[in-house]
Amino acid sequence: MRLRSLRERELIAAIRKEFAAADDDLLVGIGDDAAVIGVAGARSLVTTDLLIEDVHFISTLHPPFLLGRKALNVNLSDIAAMGGRPRFALLGLGLRPDVGKRWVEKFFAGFKEAAAEAGVALAGGDVSAADKICLSITVIGEGDDIVRRSGSRAGDLICVSGSLGDAAAGLRLLKDGCELGKNKKADSLLRAILDPAPQIALGMALARRRLATAMIDTSDGLSVDLSHLCEESGTGALVELAALPLSPELRRFEKDCMDLALHGGEDYQLLFTVSPRKLAGLAALQNEFQVHRIGRMTRGEGIRVIDDKGRKRPLAVKGYEHLK
Repeated sequence: MRLRSLRERELIAAIRKEFAAADDDLLVGIGDDAAVIGVAGARSLVTTDLLIEDVHFISTLHPPFLLGRKALNVNLSDIAAMGGRPRFALLGLGLRPDVGKRWVEKFFAGFKEAAAEAGVALAGGDVSAADKICLSITVIGEGDDIVRRSGSRAGDLICVSGSLGDAAAGLRLLKDGCELGKNKKADSLLRAILDPAPQIALGMALARRRLATAMIDTSDGLSVDLSHLCEESGTGALVELAALPLSPELRRFEKDCMDLALHGGEDYQLLFTVSPRKLAGLAALQNEFQVHRIGRMTRGEGIRVIDDKGRKRPLAVKGYEHLK
């Protein structure tokens, strides 16, 4: 493997190329939110993620109970993005020597609660000493109607669940000293970063009804995650700025809402595309879930945005990137 530089996207692309050898049982490999493995006629979805102290969370600002919930839920979000149902989890836990018993108890209480809500069983894992708290979670799920990132076509409608930018705004509030429960007007933004909810039911509905042509979760920010859909599907995208779902709380606390909505990460909503031929199915879905149409996929490459006056411009991809 030869790398020009150690950047996240280049590293992943190089790994993907290096390990591209096919295996009949590996149905979907690197490049989607989860791998799909077929054994004895059954399909299993497998995903893994890392949360590292001072990179993905700040331990002094993140209550351990909510961190336990988030550690599992961000992985469940990957299964949701494939249209699957999560079943089992493995937990790797690295702890600093000064982490107390009470912190560990609260962390596992949160993890257990999130697992119970999703019907997930903790099947095993590992524990180690570490210089910083490290959480490595693997989730195994199941699903027959898998939705990948690569199925979108020009003309497909771009949709997103929930609202965008709330988690990024919540992180700013946390760093400014705002605490959960101390300011009710800010609580929804704080919960967006501290306790995100995986959209499992929506993902399963999209897959079961065969509505989504491509799907991803918004973990890195709309611009980054939409660019992944475009790259895998071989399309471009046009996003209507006026259609982006912005919560009243985001508008109240942030002057530049649009920047956070376009580039802020960790909302863990579902970003997906739907064929125009299935507008009736999309409308029925909107009766059950909070889903918004924000644009359409286009021919060519790159993402453009259109403002309320009809002016179009290219959109820079500016989400969070590891290994900068």
